[in-house]
Amino acid sequence: MGLGGCILQARHKARSVAIMVLFFALTTPVGIGIGIGISNTYNENSPTALVVEGMLNAASAGILIYMALVDLLAVDFMNPKLQNNGKMGVSANVSLLGSALMLHLAV
Repeated sequence: MGLGGCILQARHKARSVAIMVLFFALTTPVGIGIGIGISNTYNENSPTALVVEGMLNAASAGILIYMALVDLLAVDFMNPKLQNNGKMGVSANVSLLGSALMLHLAV
C-alpha cells in the first residue's frame, strides 16, 4: 500500500507509472516462483537458512517500525493543533514513550 501511494503521489509520466506498476505486480509471483524452485534443495534447519531468515525478519521489522514512526506518526506530531496545545502534546509524547517501552519489553 505504501509503494502504491508513493507511485500515485510522485506524479510521474504515464509510461513510468506503468513500468513501476508492472514491477510492483510481478514481485510476488516471481518470489513465489523462486520459492517453488528452491523448495527441493532448501533445508530450513541449516545454520545458513536460520541466519538468512533472521536477517530478513529483522529487516522487515525495521522497515515496519520506520514506516510507523516516520511516515505515520510524523504527520500527527507536525499537526498545528497538536503543536499549539501543550497538554495534548505532552499526552501524545507520553503515549509514544509508553508504546516504545511496551514494545521494548515485549521483545
